[in-house]
Amino acid sequence: MDPIFPDLQSAILCEDVRTEVSGSQTLVGVIGAIPAPQVPIGFFKLCLWTRWCGGVGTFQQNSQLLDPEGTVVAEASIRFELREIDGSATNVHFFGGVQIQSFGVHHVEVSLDGDMRMRFPVPVVQVAQPTPGAPPPPFHLPDPEA
Repeated sequence: MDPIFPDLQSAILCEDVRTEVSGSQTLVGVIGAIPAPQVPIGFFKLCLWTRWCGGVGTFQQNSQLLDPEGTVVAEASIRFELREIDGSATNVHFFGGVQIQSFGVHHVEVSLDGDMRMRFPVPVVQVAQPTPGAPPPPFHLPDPEA
């Protein structure tokens, strides 16, 4: 039987993925952007959580974190199997010892059997370094009347 290629339902970059006693997974520190006062930035671990559905067969998932010039900063791969069309597969890639060397828009790419299925931006933005001993900036909720 020929494989039926699955759909990538979701891909989320985060700081950690924990498996609860119930078997559920908790994503910790979901990353949409990386604010930093300076580079390089070191991460002990970054995780990429992916979920595939609607396919049948054995597949190879490859994931990469690329810097603004397209150089691979981190990568991982895993083989997985979907045995029935209504099944799903959840994969977690652990990128260890990640070093981000520059500000700018980095990208995460997720490929299946060599075909890119998703690419999304992860901006690394420079923020002011907090002054030691200074109070944090005030936090204001938006005015619901505005």
